[in-house]
Amino acid sequence: MRRKEPDSCGFAAALQAIGGKWKTSLLWELHLRPYRFAELRRLLPGVSEKVLTQQLRQMEADGLISRRAYDEVPPRVEYSITPLGFSLNDAVTVMSAWGKHHETWKSQRKAA
Repeated sequence: MRRKEPDSCGFAAALQAIGGKWKTSLLWELHLRPYRFAELRRLLPGVSEKVLTQQLRQMEADGLISRRAYDEVPPRVEYSITPLGFSLNDAVTVMSAWGKHHETWKSQRKAA
């Protein structure tokens, strides 16, 4: 049996928090303003209700977003980014820039 080593550098924990096809997109959209569930679904064509719900719950459990349920009829729920989520957005922006640079490098390498 393999022993699970602790994540001493923290990178695995960061990847766990943003791992999932839609989490980085959700993080980006929610840093702009709070959204309701249906609005997020329209912003992310291709995401199912089930997956969107799962990823929102995971992000809430990780402290990246908050969920506010209003005591109204019909029910209204709004999602917003937390300060912790906002700080992760800074890291995701840097990773995005690196990814764009890497894609350019790969395309130049293929052309040569």
